[in-house]
Amino acid sequence: MANDAREARATTLASQALELIASGRDEDGSRALREAASLAPDNPYVKGTFDKIQSDDLQHHLQKLCSRFVTEHDERAGEEALSYLDRSAEVPGDVAKACLELVAKSEIFKNGKIQDGIVAGILREAPAAKVALARKLHENTTMVAFEQLFRLGDGSSNGMTDVLLDPAAWPTEYVREECEKDVFQLYLAKLIQVGDEENGRALRGIARLLAADTERLRTLIDEETFDVILSSLDNRNTVQVRSQATLVTAKYLDASGDNGQRTLTQFVTSRVTGQKNEDLVLAFSAAAGVFPVAPSPASTLFLTEGFVPALVPLLKKKAKSEKVELAALEMLSAACIDSACREAIKKHCTSWLQHILATGKDERPGLAAVILAKIQGPSSQATSSKDEMAAEEKNDAEDLVPRLKSMMVEDPLDSNQSSIEGLAYASVRPKAKELLAKDDEFLRKFLKNLRHSGPGSPLSFGGLTLLDNLTRYLPNLSEEQKRIAQLKAYANASKSAPQADPLDEDAAVTERCKAVVKAGAVSVLVGVRKNLSPNSMNTVVKILLSLSRTSSLRGTIAQQGGVRLLLQGYTLIMGSSTSDIEARRTAAHALARTLISIDPTLVFPSSGTMPLTSVIRPILSLLAEDSSSMTQGSRDLLPTFEALLALTNIASVPSSGAAESIIRQAYPTIEDLLLSSNALVQRAATQLVCNLVICPLGVEMFADESPAAARRMHILLAMADVEDIAARSAAAGALAVVTEFEGAVQAILARDRGMEIILGLVEDESGDRGIVHRACVCVMNAVSQDSETGKRAKEKVKALDGVETLNDLMIAYKDDDPITQCVGQALQVLTE
Repeated sequence: MANDAREARATTLASQALELIASGRDEDGSRALREAASLAPDNPYVKGTFDKIQSDDLQHHLQKLCSRFVTEHDERAGEEALSYLDRSAEVPGDVAKACLELVAKSEIFKNGKIQDGIVAGILREAPAAKVALARKLHENTTMVAFEQLFRLGDGSSNGMTDVLLDPAAWPTEYVREECEKDVFQLYLAKLIQVGDEENGRALRGIARLLAADTERLRTLIDEETFDVILSSLDNRNTVQVRSQATLVTAKYLDASGDNGQRTLTQFVTSRVTGQKNEDLVLAFSAAAGVFPVAPSPASTLFLTEGFVPALVPLLKKKAKSEKVELAALEMLSAACIDSACREAIKKHCTSWLQHILATGKDERPGLAAVILAKIQGPSSQATSSKDEMAAEEKNDAEDLVPRLKSMMVEDPLDSNQSSIEGLAYASVRPKAKELLAKDDEFLRKFLKNLRHSGPGSPLSFGGLTLLDNLTRYLPNLSEEQKRIAQLKAYANASKSAPQADPLDEDAAVTERCKAVVKAGAVSVLVGVRKNLSPNSMNTVVKILLSLSRTSSLRGTIAQQGGVRLLLQGYTLIMGSSTSDIEARRTAAHALARTLISIDPTLVFPSSGTMPLTSVIRPILSLLAEDSSSMTQGSRDLLPTFEALLALTNIASVPSSGAAESIIRQAYPTIEDLLLSSNALVQRAATQLVCNLVICPLGVEMFADESPAAARRMHILLAMADVEDIAARSAAAGALAVVTEFEGAVQAILARDRGMEIILGLVEDESGDRGIVHRACVCVMNAVSQDSETGKRAKEKVKALDGVETLNDLMIAYKDDDPITQCVGQALQVLTE
């Protein structure tokens, strides 16, 4: 029976070996077959399996799959080959070259995507295939190799450009550059001759090579070719074609300087002058495509004398051409990126835009609404009279905002980008902010769309800008800033400084913040964090800083991942520019503000991957900046104050290492803040010290009998003698902890008024029972020392009439057990 079991087991293993090898797991299959042979070497099935595998084993699994795919048109084999390559499986060099030659030279099959994917995968995973293709491109067969790969699809074409940009695939840099130049010219030829479907492929190849080697390749683009590239910006082309054409145009204009500018101007003006509908669409589309990526040359063209004033008469003449109107509207919308262009549009095109808004069809009224929102933005307000501004505000609130909202809600797929962009401009106005924030349906739909926006998309940028506008508070002005504003008002012949709109005051902004958080804004911001550029992250941290200003929202921010997002933002913003430094400070401030009033253990559980100490360094950065100027009050102290409150909360978590980390990184700075001339900062710093002494390192700072400890005790005693009740209470709490240790008591006794200050707290004039209790603990700790220090403490207390003070206290607080117990123990020691 044992032999039968071995035979059966061997047969099963041999069968499994065949399946494993067929799926590309050659090593596992070989292992299974060896085990089968060891169990039953004479088993006929095992022997047959060996023979079968040996007959096939001369050919690699990928090669077998590619052969079946090409010769038998077996799509399943092709899909298996794709899966094999997607697993980043190692492909031997000779196999990779053979598979590349086999698949690339074959006719294009019905399912060309599989064929294209196999070639792209081989070029991606096998360096030997890149070398083989490089040799083929070099050996006077550039045209043949290019045609083979270009016709297969985007993946193969991209693989070819990867090879051209990989120095490791080429024998010399000179050879690589020559082939790169030849292929670049072939891409340009394809762009001129092929249809729209392949225009995007040709443009992508041009864009990638031009970006990598701009100076050398740009000279190969002549006026005729650039004309074709600009024509590819036609708004009727696919998004793929237009986006690639935009990249090429931007790179060429940046590198070619005046020559590119002249060609662009000639392209647009010559077609506008001809006034043929087809030419007008091309001209306006090209201008619209250039504005986002090259605003300087585009605005120069747009502001050419006579261009904008002649535009509306021309469009009225072409009133029956909807495609011309649409292209013109897209150009005007794009031109609004420049303030001078906005002013020109406002001056010459407003009436026409309002007419389109009222009477147009399809997407034209929506675009007109977006443009009107942009030109009525803040840049126009400086030169507008009060009545004009009021009229614009009314028009904005009553017409444009509802239209833009309906565009987004009713037709999100086609109108999202334009409507969100328009609303971002419109939402600088207080009335528009209110209309948007109070519309629950709009907020939910808007946040849903923002969640699904792609990385770096216009929708993402506009959506974040809109959220920032809805939640932004007016800046807190110092007295000096208020005086400057008043002087400016007098200079402008006004009777008083301009007053803030009530809808922009703190109460209104707080309600808007509550509305967007209720609609799910925090979870959306956390959800899109992987797609955020540094600039977008800057906007996100501003939004979270505004939201965290309302204490009731902090728990939601923390619960939905806002703390982790802010930490990511602080890390992502790494530049050294002034704006980057300010952005990091904003992220740190938002972190601090969020952590003021929530239980840190809920955000940083002991079993979590993010330790509590990870937030300390960002928050401490708010203290480190200009700490020496705290006594002069020369900057906004709110971030400093709120950072101290957050650190106090964080330091209260026992066994987390937070208190020790704060002490090691920043105690000298905290000590400076204890001496701040600002009472609130001074109080918060004292409260932080009170929580820091709960750890051994905190006690050691006051009790190690060093000169530094004596200096710190001097400052702490000074804080116990200030007018602010909360500061005195915190100082008394710290003293109550450290006086358990002899070194701290010695430091108190070394001060002329040390024990006098503590007895003064016992009789604190505020009558605050917390302060009195803490002071009594200090006295009890001091006189209870078993050494010479305790004896000195007793003598000092008696000399200051401390026994009488404590007896009076027993009577005054006879109903307070904690105080009477403390006093009783102190009196017992003093009267022994």
